[in-house]
Amino acid sequence: MKALRHTLVSEGTTDANLIPIIDWSLKRVGGVDLSEGVRAEFWRLQRKPDGLAERLAKAVELSPCDILFVHRDADRDPPEVRIDEIREAVAVIRKQGIQLPAVAVVPVRMMEAWLCFDELAIRKAAGHPNGTSPLSLPPLKRIESRPDPKSDLRQALRTASELSGRRLKKFDTRAAFWRIVDYIEDFSPLRELAAFRLFEDSIKRLKQNDWKPDFYG
Repeated sequence: MKALRHTLVSEGTTDANLIPIIDWSLKRVGGVDLSEGVRAEFWRLQRKPDGLAERLAKAVELSPCDILFVHRDADRDPPEVRIDEIREAVAVIRKQGIQLPAVAVVPVRMMEAWLCFDELAIRKAAGHPNGTSPLSLPPLKRIESRPDPKSDLRQALRTASELSGRRLKKFDTRAAFWRIVDYIEDFSPLRELAAFRLFEDSIKRLKQNDWKPDFYG
């Protein structure tokens, strides 16, 4: 069985954690049996691509794929602003002859908002799955309004570790962050979030459109 290949163009290295979420959604709402995703890496290049359209074109050159996923954090702007930016960049590369379906991935605020819902996964990632310390995670329905989900997640990991003193100072929250997604099997709770529903709706439209090259966002 041939795997569907997808390439993720994202803002930071930790955004590669979106790939398991993309794979999960491709299977659940796209009906894809097998998918393989990579994050486009530009750091080795002597000349880094300038601007989003150039990054998309270079990503396809470096990692040929069947679908391009384009991640931008909404930050403090409405998600529509980022979606329009992605749409314009996709239009540019289509004129250059790159005919691929492209799907926007635009979490409100930042990607970490999509990892704050699974308390057990956070405890496992922190190395203390049976811990009982309250993590004080915001309710999922309010996570999109939090000013800094990355800080919320970092603090939850530190609390979940139940370490103190020097051991807590040495606790590697960055490494723990990378482990969270490995412990999440079901991302359906994210459907409470408008941004995630929009992302899945894009995949549904892509499937309904028979996977034809276009922008889906």
